[in-house]
Amino acid sequence: MEEVLIIGAGLAGLNCARVLQAGGVDCRVLEASDAPGGRVRTDEVEGYRLDRGFQVLLTAYPAARAALDYDALRLGEFEPGARVATPDGPARVSDPWRRPGQLLETLRAPVGTWGDKLLVGALRLAATLGTAEDGWPQGSAGTRTETRSTAEELMRRGFTPLMRERFLRPWLSGIFLERELVTPAAMLFFVYGMFARGAAALPAGGMQRIPEQLAAGLRPGTLRLGAAVREVRDGQVVLSTGETLRVREVVVAVEAGAEAALGLAGGRSEVAWRGVSCVQWAAERSPLGGEPVLWLNGTGRGRVNTVVVPSDVADGYAPEGKALVSTTVLGQPGPGGAQEDGALVTDLRAELAGYFGAEVGGWRPLAVQRIRRALPVVTAPGRGGMPERSAAGVWRCGDCMASASIQGAMASGAAVAAEILKRG
Repeated sequence: MEEVLIIGAGLAGLNCARVLQAGGVDCRVLEASDAPGGRVRTDEVEGYRLDRGFQVLLTAYPAARAALDYDALRLGEFEPGARVATPDGPARVSDPWRRPGQLLETLRAPVGTWGDKLLVGALRLAATLGTAEDGWPQGSAGTRTETRSTAEELMRRGFTPLMRERFLRPWLSGIFLERELVTPAAMLFFVYGMFARGAAALPAGGMQRIPEQLAAGLRPGTLRLGAAVREVRDGQVVLSTGETLRVREVVVAVEAGAEAALGLAGGRSEVAWRGVSCVQWAAERSPLGGEPVLWLNGTGRGRVNTVVVPSDVADGYAPEGKALVSTTVLGQPGPGGAQEDGALVTDLRAELAGYFGAEVGGWRPLAVQRIRRALPVVTAPGRGGMPERSAAGVWRCGDCMASASIQGAMASGAAVAAEILKRG
């Protein structure tokens, strides 16, 4: 009999296994696909490494710091700030705490008033109250902010429409994958605190290096790929092949809503998702001049929200002398297909040429990624992923249990493992 069987080799499942094994408990991880990672995957196309959607690792995430070897990941870090396209021309916004030499340029940037930029400092202070391990910090007034939306919080703090529309909305919507900023304000404080305490980074060779490192740290034979589960019942896990495994504990770490397919009652089948489209381009050179920086569309028009050049940030994303350009469009993707993909490429090429010039005409689309389940909608965030065990004795973990983030996934897996260890 297996001690613990974990279904799903995403970040939550892998981190759950890591903590269990560190505590001396035997476990096995079953993964239906051909590689670990879940939604954190990287594909190789013509020598380019394409993450499935624009993702970053925030190095201050407590769960990531506890589990990952950052040096081995060979992280490349983004500049602390962004380039912003505005109706008044291009601008640069930098973090004055880390780039004090760019303070004057930031104050002059046409993305808000000087007062707005002082308010950013107040927001930073509120977001860094307490410790990074607090998970969901309290607001500056000491009151919980789960029920207040990010949009409401920004208005309450006095940010002008200019600042909200030209910088805060495109930046935050690229993180939350929704333009209305209905995401709970608690997530605003948490994310801003993570940016303030650490860096946004990419591993050399792509985001999939993160789950690969977690999997490599498990005991040999722990991870079993190509093992689809058909049903979970009474301490037994039945694979699609008919093979039946008897287990003491079952942990379901598949994406939200998939529990029902395993015959589990009471699963989170009603979890909503935010989607995104990402077009990845091969370019002869970086449109950002080789600077590892995020580009935001603060014009209030067009479809592109963000542009990033992963090959400017970390090694291994593009062949030598080439650049990989990633463009993000918010909203649930359409059905796709050659015709719709071609139309999206045409529209984006024309739009991007207005920002980066005629060179965009030479960009070659490598992939049109239509990611309908990019982030679960978490309307009542928890504190890092409280363990949940169903009446049938099945544990659940994943970012939908905590926050829609790498931190949420990894913390949720670790919390379930800790509870299993506590029960002995």
